Amino acid sequence: MPVGEGSIAVILPVLNEAVALPAQLAALRADGFAEIIVVDGGSTDGSVDVVQAAMATRGTPVRLIRAERGRARQMNAGAAKSRASTLLFLHADTRLPADAAKEICSVLQRGAVWGCFEVRLDSPRPLLRLVAWFMNRRSALTGICTGDQAIFIRRDAFVRLGGYAPIPLMEDIELSRRLKRHSRPARIRTPVVASARRWEKGGVIRTVLLMWRLRLFYWLGASPERLARQYAAVR
Repeated sequence: MPVGEGSIAVILPVLNEAVALPAQLAALRADGFAEIIVVDGGSTDGSVDVVQAAMATRGTPVRLIRAERGRARQMNAGAAKSRASTLLFLHADTRLPADAAKEICSVLQRGAVWGCFEVRLDSPRPLLRLVAWFMNRRSALTGICTGDQAIFIRRDAFVRLGGYAPIPLMEDIELSRRLKRHSRPARIRTPVVASARRWEKGGVIRTVLLMWRLRLFYWLGASPERLARQYAAVR
């Protein structure tokens, strides 16, 4: 798909994702996106080498840029380099469904300005299936999308709003709150498959309670910087 009206750029912020990147880039290049912009935040594990190898092969253009570490800053830097009319912000360890580009174009053609996918976690554990179910229901009820859900937005709307706030945590929720003032998100029911490693590493119940606590404090006005320090202390 050429870059221009109706085109979609994937913005992929990475930090030490050399294991996930080969399969991720191969899948994205097969799905008809106009461009793939990988924004490295200072990887030391060979992630840059993986991206450069992809850049040297034929297919959907892959670009590599470097930015100050921090997902919000990296995503803003990638968006600034894109010429596509729609931006899709994707985690390196989240896999899109087949024909994701067509599904996004379909909802945008029906008038949506922004949206996200439902999510499934890559674990057979019943408890993690329940976690994903609650994530989807919460998003449907509140109109808040999280990064795990692969947020997409028309580029002109993203620029008009000033992009992601340069905060170390809750940048996805903060952007959703601003976007909601204009319209609710479109929801694509075909799920992305997000990595369960965060829950597996920290313990499912412990991680769920941690995220609920951090979000509660955020809604009550705690600074994202303070919350990020608390999050880092228990990871």
